[in-house]
Amino acid sequence: MTDLLDLSGLTKAYPGVVANDDVSFTVARGGIHALLGENGAGKSTLVKTIYGLVKPDAGTMRLSGAPFAPEDPRAARTAGVAMVFQHFSLFEALSVAENVGLGMENPPGQRDLSRRIREVSQAYGLPLDPERLVGDLSAGERQRVEIVRCLLQDPKLLIMDEPTSVLTPQEVAILFATLRKLASEGTSILYISHKLEEIRALCDAATILRGGKVVGACDPRTTSAADMAEQMVGAAFKAPTSRGGAPGAPVLQVADLSLPPMSQFGTPLRQVSLTLRAGEVLGIGGVAGNGQDELLSALSGERLSTPGAVTLEGRDVSRLRPTERRRAGLLCAPEERLGHSAAPDMSLTENAAMTGADRKGMLRAGFLDWSAARGFAEDIIARFDVRTPGPHVAARSLSGGNLQKFVIGREVLQDPRVLVVNQPTWGVDAAAAAAIRQALLDLAAGGAGVIVISQDLDELLEISDRFAALNEGRLGEPVPTATLTMERIGLMLGGAHDLEAAS
Repeated sequence: MTDLLDLSGLTKAYPGVVANDDVSFTVARGGIHALLGENGAGKSTLVKTIYGLVKPDAGTMRLSGAPFAPEDPRAARTAGVAMVFQHFSLFEALSVAENVGLGMENPPGQRDLSRRIREVSQAYGLPLDPERLVGDLSAGERQRVEIVRCLLQDPKLLIMDEPTSVLTPQEVAILFATLRKLASEGTSILYISHKLEEIRALCDAATILRGGKVVGACDPRTTSAADMAEQMVGAAFKAPTSRGGAPGAPVLQVADLSLPPMSQFGTPLRQVSLTLRAGEVLGIGGVAGNGQDELLSALSGERLSTPGAVTLEGRDVSRLRPTERRRAGLLCAPEERLGHSAAPDMSLTENAAMTGADRKGMLRAGFLDWSAARGFAEDIIARFDVRTPGPHVAARSLSGGNLQKFVIGREVLQDPRVLVVNQPTWGVDAAAAAAIRQALLDLAAGGAGVIVISQDLDELLEISDRFAALNEGRLGEPVPTATLTMERIGLMLGGAHDLEAAS
């Protein structure tokens, strides 16, 4: 197997940080090569360099033996490099064919393009209807659009960034079959993921980055996930452990909660009911776009529901706004870190005060005690190992993993009776994810009720006492996590909510 891509001495520095430091490795032709590392390890800078979005300060690249230095993504695509980003770049109001055409340099006519989309998508096990609106597609189908758009350009190298974060186990299996078929035909794949067991199942080589440098290489097929995680963080890796006992009395009850969608392509909530007990972690899984945002907004108070729909420790809070619910002990951390969980241009001190001023006693005669706010931010930074110069920096300056630790820490340290979190470790490296999960388990062990809404099924199996599937705005009956298999969860996510009665 010959090399397709050869990176030699790539270096890229930004003010105050060296993102890539003398990075060298090769990607074999027809190989599936994993790129591993913590948040901030330099993975994003490296793949952006390969894709022509970043120009290196030093070093060289060779593609198929020839010098390769793309000026921009168009030049990279012309040379045979395609990339499927973590965040989809699709227009919901346009059809599949229209979206695919927008991403091509020289798209054919609409009829020919539709025919090629059908042919290519069927050939690779990713069937698509070119005429459907993207807004009507599931998250898995939207990813197919991105992949098929790349495949129509006959790439030599396909870069995939966290490709399974929005997929059911069955969709993951389909994707892996597609990638293996591509590799067998000679396409090289550079694969970025924090899901190490997936890396072991799919990839035949791995390069590990830490602090911008290559610190190791391995064959994932013969290396344990724990060993890879330890190489990524440079220290022994400790998995989260639960110290909780039997659940206590109900702390949160939701009864027949129904709400219209938040947008044209949103999902209505349909008679959602659940009971959360003190000391319990309830996991709610679902493919993206099945009502997760709507559910969190209804629990947080951003959207009000009918009287009696949401009860906190016997008190009806259905018509209370977020600040009032927080005062009562119901706290929430939404999925979107910048803009929803945190104000990007405000300092960490200001972000700490935004949600913690009331519960942490920072208000004095109607004025904010800034020293108390700064002390709270410093406490979060210290106790949750947030890597930052200090509480004065803007939220947007933190890496995704560090900002997520700050957001979760901010809510946990307010001692909620109930904490609802959506995608608590999405796009977060193994060490940060373990720290966040441990904090949630410790909170439950202290007697709080915790709801974790997540598309990471391994995460839900690891920390949840019970699991419920959210599908098209309907919530299935919670099932003890210990009784579940990944196949059964996949069926539940697809809408088979009556499985527990049949098992």
